[in-house]
Amino acid sequence: MGSIVVDVMLKPEILDPQGQAVAGALPRLGFSSFSDVRQGKRFVLTVDGAVTDEHLAQAREAAEKLLSNPVIEDVVSVHALDEGHDGGHDGDAQQVGAARTQDTAVRTAAHETGEADA
Repeated sequence: MGSIVVDVMLKPEILDPQGQAVAGALPRLGFSSFSDVRQGKRFVLTVDGAVTDEHLAQAREAAEKLLSNPVIEDVVSVHALDEGHDGGHDGDAQQVGAARTQDTAVRTAAHETGEADA
């Protein structure tokens, strides 16, 4: 089975409150090297067999019509996962860990700014 990754990001001119919350929390957690954070979405589409140009074209069309809101989001990447990738299982664990870290940072930032009670 092959996999296609679709990355969607908010347009640069769109306010990103989740990215701002993470950006505010990072220095408080000791991560001071980052000057900005933008939050986005990643979709992993699985196909039977190897990824073909037709699969990629369909993924691009789905990204534009369904996976993104063209008013506020850009599709920034549509690509096949590398052949050496194990199907996403290790990457999924890393993404879950990153999501938990991000969720914790957002909740911490919201709590510290009083937004959690709103």
